[in-house]
Amino acid sequence: MLVLTRKLGESIAIDDHIKIRIVQIKGKQVRLGIEAPKDTKIHREEVYLAIQDQNQQSAQVSSDKSRSVAKLLNTKAPAKSE
Repeated sequence: MLVLTRKLGESIAIDDHIKIRIVQIKGKQVRLGIEAPKDTKIHREEVYLAIQDQNQQSAQVSSDKSRSVAKLLNTKAPAKSE
């Protein structure tokens, strides 16, 4: 892990496309501003971990359940009789 010291208004550059700036320091909290391309996914760690957990749960769905859902989605409504 790289540990850097920055002051208010200073920034850190990551690659050529990401810049992290110290926007505010208030007590024990530091507010960061992140400039990155729109296609870069940025999450707080707890949100990222929740997404990863949800993805793992989704991947563990059995193929039988997947086939059952697919059959339900492919079922056509019965034709109306006149």
